[in-house]
Amino acid sequence: MKTVAMNPEALLELAAARMPFGKYEGWLLIDLPESYVVWFAGQGFPEGRLGRQLRAVHEIKVNGLEYLFDPLR
Repeated sequence: MKTVAMNPEALLELAAARMPFGKYEGWLLIDLPESYVVWFAGQGFPEGRLGRQLRAVHEIKVNGLEYLFDPLR
């Protein structure tokens, strides 16, 4: 299993990041439906920061770690 190592600043940034386009435009990345994030994983994540953030959200969701964001909401 591949793990995503994140520093606290990156976690805070991820908690505030929003989807910039598409059906879920404006949603917090951490609130995206798991099925949508899994779909992205199958299609390929975008390049750059958004791709890295979506990849981290994917890892968090498929491993049942969403609770890590509860104190950051």
